[in-house]
Parts: sequence; C-alpha cells; structure tokens
Amino acid sequence: MLLTIALGLWGIRRKNTMWGDESVTYQLAHRDLSQIWLTAQHVDLVHALHYAVMHELFGLFGAGLMTLRLPSVLAMSAAASAVGLLGLRLAGPRVGLLAGLVFPLLPQVQKYTQEGRSYAMVCALVAWATYALVVGVTRHARWRWAVYGCTMLLACLLHEFAVLALVAHGVTLVVSRVPRPVLRAWGVAAAGVVAGLLPLAIRSAEQSAQVSWIDVPVRLPEFLAAAVVGVACALAPVAARGPVRLPVLAVPIIVLPCLLLLIASLVKPLFVDRYVLYSNIGIALLAGAGMDHFHQMRKSSRNAAVAGVAAVAVLAALVLTGLWLRTPQSRSNDVTAIGATVRKVGRTGDGLLYLSGQHRIWTAANPEDTRFLRDLALAQDPVSSNTLAGVELPAPDIAARMLEFDRIVAVRAAGAHSPTNPQEQAKTSTLRRHFREYGTTHVNGARVTVYVRDHDPSPKAGPGSNSPGASGGVR
Repeated sequence: MLLTIALGLWGIRRKNTMWGDESVTYQLAHRDLSQIWLTAQHVDLVHALHYAVMHELFGLFGAGLMTLRLPSVLAMSAAASAVGLLGLRLAGPRVGLLAGLVFPLLPQVQKYTQEGRSYAMVCALVAWATYALVVGVTRHARWRWAVYGCTMLLACLLHEFAVLALVAHGVTLVVSRVPRPVLRAWGVAAAGVVAGLLPLAIRSAEQSAQVSWIDVPVRLPEFLAAAVVGVACALAPVAARGPVRLPVLAVPIIVLPCLLLLIASLVKPLFVDRYVLYSNIGIALLAGAGMDHFHQMRKSSRNAAVAGVAAVAVLAALVLTGLWLRTPQSRSNDVTAIGATVRKVGRTGDGLLYLSGQHRIWTAANPEDTRFLRDLALAQDPVSSNTLAGVELPAPDIAARMLEFDRIVAVRAAGAHSPTNPQEQAKTSTLRRHFREYGTTHVNGARVTVYVRDHDPSPKAGPGSNSPGASGGVR
C-alpha cells in the first residue's frame, strides 16, 4: 500500500497537464448533481456514478489536479493491499509480499494510478470482491456473500465491464470444485449483481455510439505481453493453502475478461486495456508466485547471479517506463497544451472552429484559453444543453457565420478526418473555398491551424506556421 501511494504521488501532476478523458471528468464534476444526471441521459451514463463522486470530492477539497487524481492513488493502494492479502491467503506470506510489491510496479497500474477516471476504483473494488470470494469459500456465511455481491455491484456501476470479473470468479469456483452450498451462494450473489446492473446496461447500450472511436483493440499487444508473462508464471508449482489454488484464481481473471471483450469485438470493437485493468490482479499474483518459486529453486551462485542481472534489467525497464508515464506525452493528447496553443495563436475577435465539434471538450476545462474568441458553430453551450460538447448550429448557419470573419482558429485531432455530418462538411468546405492556411502548430494529439480569408493581405508565414524558424509542439 505504501509503495503504491509513493509511486502514485511521484509526478502526479504530470507538469500540470490533463488529457481529454480527465478533462471530461473535471468538467462534469463541476456541474450540479441534477445536471450530471440529465447529461448522463444523453451521454456517458456508464460514468455517471464516478462523476457524482468526484463532484462531492471537489466540493469538499476543491477542484484541482490533486483532487482529480488522488482518489485513484488511494484506490489503487487499496487494490495493492488486497492483492497482498490474496497472495498471503492462497500461497503464504512471501508470495503475498512479492505479489503486493509487483502490483504497483506494473506499467498499466502505474498509469491509471494517476488517472482522473474510474478505472482505479473499479480495480480496487474487484480486488476486494475477489478477496471476499476467497474468504467466503472457506468461511461460508450469508453476510460474507452479501459483502461480495455489494462490492461487485458497486464496481459494475462504476464501469459495467467489471461484470466480466464475475465470470472469472464463477470459473474459478467451478474448477476448484467447491461445495454446492458455496456455489449456490455465489450464484445468488452473482444474480443480484446482474439484476442491479441490468438497467444501466440497457440504457447505456443506447449510447454505444460513444465507443465508435474504437476500431482495433487498443493497447492489446502490451496487455498480452504482460498476460503471457503472468500465465507463464502459473506453470510454477504453488503450495495450496485452501480449496482455491492461486493459479486457478489468477489465470481466469487475466484471460477471460480480455477474451470475452475480444470475442465481442468481432461484432463491435470494444477492447481497450483500461476496461479490464483489474486483470493485473492476476498478473501480480502469478508473478509473485513465480518469483517465490524461483527463489526456492536457487542452488548455486551462478543462478543467483543470473537472477540478479535479470532483476536489475527489469527494474531499469520499470524505472524508464515510470519516468515516461509521468510525462504529458504518455497520453494520447494534452488538452492543457491544446488550450494554451489556441490562446497563443488566436487574436481577440478571431473565430474559433472545432473539427469535429466533439473536440470542444479539449478547451472547456480552462475557459480563459478561448475567452476572446468566438465559437462559430456553437448554438447552445454544454452546460445548458446537458451535453459534453454543446449543440451546434445547422450547417448553412455555420457557413454564413464563418464568412463574417477574416481569421479563424481551427482545432482538429492529429491525423484524424472530420466526421461526414452536414455541420462538419460545411466547416471544411467553407475553409477550403474561402480561406487559406496561415500556420499550423502541432501539439500532442492535435493540430491548431490559423486560417485567413483569401483577400487578407497578411503574409503566408507567421507565428505558429510550419515555415523555417517557426516553433511547434510535439506531434
């Protein structure tokens, strides 16, 4: 727990930057609970509970990066303690200690320990539900299964894909051949979790367009590499200390959630590594057991030397990974840099255009960045419309408003094409026909371009342009 807190606090501010998803949390948590609920009816219902929790925390401790990310640090430290206790109960104190120390060092865990989203909380709840499961098998009591069911349900309400851990738990119990009363108690608890989750799942399915950005499994290679190492450790013999063996618990929680999401992705792409972050619980348990087995197998100084070299190499890789994860470039975009760039290249009275309109969330966290610019496509702001990015004008009105300006600052995702709806077509076609590019600045995840009317006498090179000597951010 202490190691997780220390690693979580190390570089937690990431040079005072946020990325897009965190910016959404930051913005929604500033709204009233009633506004959060109304917004969730249109978008992000799956995260509504997390936004409500963060709203209350912002009210108690103030809105800032520390308040945004510290709950994830504390949640992941709770997950680490549960991993240690699982290792202790299933395989002994040394495995528990090693598994608990490995867990916060895993790159995925380090990344989401400092993320202002719900995934660390989900991981912690699944970890403690798993511990309640193991205890419930040996100390059968209704209240223990009630605790298990409530913990799993809360995890699922924070993010519905936590329900995949429920499947892994069921497979573990079946393979372990637990007594029928235990299996029946788990079945009742699992049915309660599914029943409690069902309304959310049905309503959130209507918002499935939100995950349309997933076209291929996101970060699957990195996840599979960690999973392969973990499952390989399962080949090491582990002394059983109860009816549930450590590999029988750990392997399903690594493999099944990932496998089920990949199968579902054959119909609609859904796999993102953070959706199954809790699979790292199994990876840490198996890694701890494998390290313990290797320790017991050491019989010569040569083996000790090899182990020492391997340990130093792994530690160096983890340190380098940890350093990179604490930089703004470790995320897919940097909304702080995007907003600062808009403020730098824009002039008072310039038009502001988002290609596409959903990228309006990138600059909404700090209104000062766009205070002196006019949003050309906005008809109703995000708060009053109970949306994330506001409601835009009809396509003809957007085109007409654009022609009233001689300079327009356009914000678009790096390397992405705008959607083909009428509003976006009106924006791009009007820029192409009546404006020319004055200069583009590349920042992490986005491009900020200044356009000027063809009759504008300004030279083609200027601040933020790609001409020699112009400054630009990291693409």
